[in-house]
Amino acid sequence: MPTAEENLQALGITLAPPAAPVAAYVPFRRAGNTVYVSGQIPRTADGSPIVGKVGRDLTTQQGHEAARACGIAIIAVLKAAVGDLERVAQFVRVMGMVNCTDDFTEQPQVVNGASELFAKVFGDRGRHARAAVGVGSLPLGVAVEVEAMVEIR
Repeated sequence: MPTAEENLQALGITLAPPAAPVAAYVPFRRAGNTVYVSGQIPRTADGSPIVGKVGRDLTTQQGHEAARACGIAIIAVLKAAVGDLERVAQFVRVMGMVNCTDDFTEQPQVVNGASELFAKVFGDRGRHARAAVGVGSLPLGVAVEVEAMVEIR
């Protein structure tokens, strides 16, 4: 069975160093065998935030890609937190917030961008409980924010 690092490589994903917090929080907090990853925002390859309201400025598919970018950021934070991604025992819970119009109802399809990535990289260890909610705005005007709770070995 391939490792998480091998799966990242096969997907063509290179992890950048985690972004510095933009407010009064830390990127992660470890409590026992659980790592709580703070909400990560989507960024382009040059580090610019992916902004816009899904359902108006961005399509569901573009939102999905933004959530995938959040997932990549979460994996980068996990790597910084525990060193070896093989220490990930399981993703326990993921929370995805979608900056969307009032009538937008495809939040689950958007947040699948992160959920599907975790399953591709970690296999069954990447499957998780989840919430996908629509919100009126997010920091910096980003399209999506995703946080995670991960059990480690």
